Amino acid sequence: MKKMFDLMKKRTVSAFTLVEMLIVLLIISFLMLLFVPNLTKQKVAVQDKGNAAVIKVVESQMDLYELGNGKSVTVEELKNAGYITKEQAEAYKEYEQQTNSDSN
Repeated sequence: MKKMFDLMKKRTVSAFTLVEMLIVLLIISFLMLLFVPNLTKQKVAVQDKGNAAVIKVVESQMDLYELGNGKSVTVEELKNAGYITKEQAEAYKEYEQQTNSDSN
């Protein structure tokens, strides 16, 4: 029994201390503070580029319709005729509303 007790006394357990764990958490928190704002900026930039592409598509389809039919067209008519999708029409309408509110 005494031998077992001596063996348990000699055995040391290597582990992280509380201070070391706090330092690691501090470093992780600092890195999160650096990267999260950049990710949101990138998301906004990608969204803006996507919206610009949709606007070009809708305006191109308007031009093609006018060339083919000889009359101007609305976004609703393009959507109903199948030239653009519902999502493209909604994105273009949002763009028009933003443009109109910015100019006022």
